[in-house]
Amino acid sequence: MVLFIEYPKCTTCQKAKKWLDDNKIEYVDRHIKEENPTYDELKKWYSESGMPLKKFFNTSGLLYKSMNLKDKLDSMTDDEKLRLLATDGMLVKRPLIIADNLILTGFKPQEWEQLK
Repeated sequence: MVLFIEYPKCTTCQKAKKWLDDNKIEYVDRHIKEENPTYDELKKWYSESGMPLKKFFNTSGLLYKSMNLKDKLDSMTDDEKLRLLATDGMLVKRPLIIADNLILTGFKPQEWEQLK
């Protein structure tokens, strides 16, 4: 079973959900604003993903921009970044896919093919 973390008003999330449905991939849907990923979840996913931590940030989001995180992230520790991400779902890149041995941020259909 795949965990699909999304913000329902996000058009990219809507496209991703349609892709999951079209490809008959079963998932559990989780609203990122109502149930923000926790520090422990983010730490685990980051560790398992092999991706740079910056990939977990919604760098095009209004909150990211209003907090000037582009200028601050480089001077923060990974632990500080994870704790910041856990404070507000709108900071987290979405959609987020959590599956067995696979963590994906954002929606790139070619990457998502691995879910089939």
